[in-house]
Amino acid sequence: MGIIVENPGIQTTVQDEGRFGYQQFGVSPAGPMDTQSFYIANILAGNRRGESALEITFMGPELKFEKDNIIAVTGANVSPSVNGEAIPMYQAVLVHAGDTLSFGVASGGSRAYIAFSGGLDVPVVMGSKATLMRNKLGGVEGRKLEKGDRIGFCCPRTTLPNMEMRRMEPEVFPQGDITLRVVTGPQDSAFTEEEVRKFFWYSAVITNESDRMGIRLEREEPLKHIKDGNILTDGVAFGSIQVPTNGQVIIMMADRQTTGGYTKIGTVISVDLPKLAQAQPGYKVHFVRVGIQLAQELYLRNKKKLQNLEKKLGQRS
Repeated sequence: MGIIVENPGIQTTVQDEGRFGYQQFGVSPAGPMDTQSFYIANILAGNRRGESALEITFMGPELKFEKDNIIAVTGANVSPSVNGEAIPMYQAVLVHAGDTLSFGVASGGSRAYIAFSGGLDVPVVMGSKATLMRNKLGGVEGRKLEKGDRIGFCCPRTTLPNMEMRRMEPEVFPQGDITLRVVTGPQDSAFTEEEVRKFFWYSAVITNESDRMGIRLEREEPLKHIKDGNILTDGVAFGSIQVPTNGQVIIMMADRQTTGGYTKIGTVISVDLPKLAQAQPGYKVHFVRVGIQLAQELYLRNKKKLQNLEKKLGQRS
């Protein structure tokens, strides 16, 4: 027993850390768009960081609980409530059998995460529970949740170590304008030095044509290639910044294709990707060039912070 979906919201999917080791077969890792909020939700709920959880996009679901369990909700403020009574974000909360967990429209961001203590009981496909909708893999039949879906709990709990400490201040995401740090390459040589400078000088705007696969940006002045935007197909990473021949920018996200034939001027560093995942259409995006060493240092610093949080809470493995 676990939860029954009374209302699925706009796009609610099961995600875990991702499906790795299959990109050579054209299977994307999927996983959370905002890895930081996802990890924190799981840590607060007493799970290992990569455990399965629900990702909410813009508007959350309504869930009926069939069994007691501890949850944590992080990311954009989705005004969670149990039986109509507001509950805090970024805090472990015990929800009882028969209770209804519901949400409002996301504010201050685009996505939120609901972690359930012990994780969700859905099939493991290629080593992961993550939903990859375009390939119909993982989660609940490879799709977003629908009314009437029932998802079991793997190992529900009613108490956790240091329960009173399992809370933190909600993250505040940039509004209107975001700055993303970028490591240039591998095809920055497809542009003149002047065009690369323009990429960093001028902002772009997030369009409505954005989803879990990629975030499309619109520049007032498209980038110009030395030749064109086509290359021999090569690998695509989370945060790869593609520039097709039209000179507009596409940033690859969680459900990205595994390879691509467009030039990549750079890659957004991993610690800045959550800001992009939480941004909304109409936001301005500014790019700042950094080196690979700084990108790695920031990644390791953030990883250490998560490990310290786990240690502080006496995390279970």
